[in-house]
Amino acid sequence: MFSIDETARTFEAVAEELHDELRGTVMTDRQAVYTHGHQESVLRSHRSRTAANSAAYLLAELRPGQALLDVGCGPGTITADLAELVGPAGRVVAVDTSAQVLAQAAEYVAGRGLSNVVFEIADVHQLQYRDGEFDVVHAHQVLQHVADPVAALREMRRVAVPGGVVAARDADFAAMTWYPQLPELSDWMALCQRVSRANGGEPDAGRRLLSWARAAGFTEIESSSATWTYATPGQREWWGGLWADRVVGSDLADSAIAKGYATPADLERIADGWRRWAADPDGWFAVLHGEVLARA
Repeated sequence: MFSIDETARTFEAVAEELHDELRGTVMTDRQAVYTHGHQESVLRSHRSRTAANSAAYLLAELRPGQALLDVGCGPGTITADLAELVGPAGRVVAVDTSAQVLAQAAEYVAGRGLSNVVFEIADVHQLQYRDGEFDVVHAHQVLQHVADPVAALREMRRVAVPGGVVAARDADFAAMTWYPQLPELSDWMALCQRVSRANGGEPDAGRRLLSWARAAGFTEIESSSATWTYATPGQREWWGGLWADRVVGSDLADSAIAKGYATPADLERIADGWRRWAADPDGWFAVLHGEVLARA
């Protein structure tokens, strides 16, 4: 564990400490396999996420002074917004499985001038926290990557106070839609789904969140949906460019090649398709997300 007060320490030193902690942490055989990895092309997307564009369904539940657990915090952009909303007296624990990403998140949160966040390695299937320790437990784009999302939600419920909130939001790949209907983007979709499922995940998680929450024992659940849309020239350049890069330079690409699902030439062709989509003035892309607010 470390806090953002440790900003005098180097990024590398913090990452190494967290790596050591990860080696000493007992993980279950159900640990998440993050299909996309943590390369720059992936984190470029993650850094665009804010509480406003990625957790709006949760914001009305937040109050100063609450204790909040942010599961799968990534580079910390949503975490920082949540910390501001429950701070300065509120406490935020941000967890992830990547030591390097946690170090980047700590650096980002420190740059925002926040001092109420600590960062820890954790497995959502076996959280190291007491029963009822948090008022709010939040997970963004996490459950689609875990082998047992129902068990993960049960564990999130366990560490929430009675009557507290467990909030989860996940994209639904099969519900994504775009124009023009380029064959390369259809191949990209099929590849993403195939690799994700081979890694034990469920890429169409958004539509399943309600059923998973019910299976985890929640009885008071609010279910909703929201979208990201990319249609302006700048949005298309950003979204198409990052996916063109991710297709050839991320864990997704490495897994696709290693499993025999695609060749490097296949991936280059898909990347070129993304660039053609981004350059098309008629280009339009929408990402649907499922959301649940469940009472513990």
